[in-house]
Amino acid sequence: MQAFDNIFIWLNGYLWGPVMLILLFGTHLFLTYRTRFVQRYILKAIKLSVTREKGAEGDVSPFGALTTALAATIGTGNIVGVATAIGLGGPGAVLWMWLTGVFGIATKYSEALLAVKYRVKTIDGTMLGGPMYALENGLGQKWLGVLFCIFTGIAAFGIGNTVQANSVSGLVYETFHIPAYITGILMAILTAIVILGGVKSIAAVCERLVPFMAIFYVTGCAIILIMNAEYVGPAIAEIVRSAFSPRAAGGGFIGATFMMAARYGVARGLFSNESGLGSAPIVAAAAQTRNPVRQALVSSTGTFWDTVVVCAMTGLVIVSSTLSAPANMQGMQGAELTKVAFEQIPLVGAVVLTVGLMTFVFSTILGWSYYGERAAEYLFGKVIIRPYRILWVIMVFVGSVMSLPAVWDMADSMNIMMAIPNLVALLLLNGVIVAETKKYLWADNLDELSTEPIRLRGR
Repeated sequence: MQAFDNIFIWLNGYLWGPVMLILLFGTHLFLTYRTRFVQRYILKAIKLSVTREKGAEGDVSPFGALTTALAATIGTGNIVGVATAIGLGGPGAVLWMWLTGVFGIATKYSEALLAVKYRVKTIDGTMLGGPMYALENGLGQKWLGVLFCIFTGIAAFGIGNTVQANSVSGLVYETFHIPAYITGILMAILTAIVILGGVKSIAAVCERLVPFMAIFYVTGCAIILIMNAEYVGPAIAEIVRSAFSPRAAGGGFIGATFMMAARYGVARGLFSNESGLGSAPIVAAAAQTRNPVRQALVSSTGTFWDTVVVCAMTGLVIVSSTLSAPANMQGMQGAELTKVAFEQIPLVGAVVLTVGLMTFVFSTILGWSYYGERAAEYLFGKVIIRPYRILWVIMVFVGSVMSLPAVWDMADSMNIMMAIPNLVALLLLNGVIVAETKKYLWADNLDELSTEPIRLRGR
């Protein structure tokens, strides 16, 4: 197992290295330019996300598709990932994470647009879409769609299932002393109840769970920031200064130089909001929407909430807490930083963090179950759906009771490899993205119903 793990550690050094990070961030910048800074429509997009569609084809509401995508996206990356970025790259990593989120909005918009544009309908009326269909129907490169689905299917069982379940069972045992197998059984049962009902059941749960968990966690962050009020301004100043400083950070931070801040900030930002990886478009394609641009705008708000809001608040909490009590944070890494910061809330701080992480992780398991299922269906047809769901539930329990360091590294590799075929679709179909944006958004025709026929899929 150690030799197996070492292979993926070596592979991740290249996959998550400068070339891929520049390619991903460069795609964010390119699509921001091509869409004429689509981020300026964020308020319109938020309004559309809570607007019910009428007379539009799809399996779930736009809000249901958004919350399902957010369920998969908002997870350990928002808590552990931010803390890890700060621990390795210094406080300046927070700004780079935030910038990745701001520019990543254009990529998330573009992914969703292509997903709806090239989605297909099965004989039973189910909508299917995502990068694999954009690659097949938009570029005529089905083999790249197959590759994307292979990477997605493997990554789903890792980053979307076993490692998530393992992190919850460990935290629950540490906080409440409940054995891992009990947590695993409960999570497996709850997962089965939800996912066996398909995307409509998943979306219905996520519509209720995601707003609750986000408000619950953000409220905890807000309480800490109020307690650290006098350090919030200096924390922002430290974040900005460190993001561009050639010198390593001090004042209780392990820190690093500009290059380290940028590297870990961008990497963790991309890992957190998944813009460019191609996961969220899979559920965006199931949304009821009048035209591709409406759902693209709705989907783009996912990156805004995940990184621009939630990750930024986590970063401010950690940096302000470090400035207020550097001795308490000295030598801390990763999740320890967030845990110590939340312990400032008397009596319930650890509970708030634990409940927040539990809901984040459970929602991630639900969201990624849909991504993996759709990838498997693309490869094997509808016959695979029920066996896949059963295996998914079993692996939730397995992940809860096993130590999975090698799976973390393998999942990281598969996760970033999803981005390669997805970026091919985004870059080569950027003309389609611009044409659709011009037709519906720039011409102020967002209410127009698309007349383009939806492709049928016979299996």
